[in-house]
Amino acid sequence: MLAAMFATFLLQIFSRYVMQEPFGWTLELCLTLWIWIVFLGNAFIVRDRDHVTFDIVYLMAPYRIRQILALLSAAAIAAGMVWSFLPTLDYIEFMGIRKSATLKIPMNIVLSVYMVFMVAVIVRYLWRIITVIKNGPPQLHEWAEFEEPRVFVEPSSNDTNPS
Repeated sequence: MLAAMFATFLLQIFSRYVMQEPFGWTLELCLTLWIWIVFLGNAFIVRDRDHVTFDIVYLMAPYRIRQILALLSAAAIAAGMVWSFLPTLDYIEFMGIRKSATLKIPMNIVLSVYMVFMVAVIVRYLWRIITVIKNGPPQLHEWAEFEEPRVFVEPSSNDTNPS
């Protein structure tokens, strides 16, 4: 999909600046492909540790509190997605009466990727709840790709400075 989007983008540049006759459909196709790339990528490729997290309090908390926080956050995300699933499905079905401006694709097809994303997020966070219950909360090494930072030790007054 990314290659198709890039090729469409190049075609758009060529038609606009070389042929002096821009194709109207290229922008719409790029936008539609971008929507699909973002939601499918976030549903199936992006790992939890790739998301921005505010985990200072979480990392300082004791084991049991981290487990509770991990369970609450996973349950809140899953519950929010489950709660909004049917209204979102209803809206996407309703959007089937509209078609895209130039390609005339029914908008429910364009937006249907969001339902795939929602199902993947619900399954991911329900699985996370099970994992946290069985194995405990995620540790720092499970979140970070790099080694933990080294602690800087102040030189003692007994150390001599060669300069």
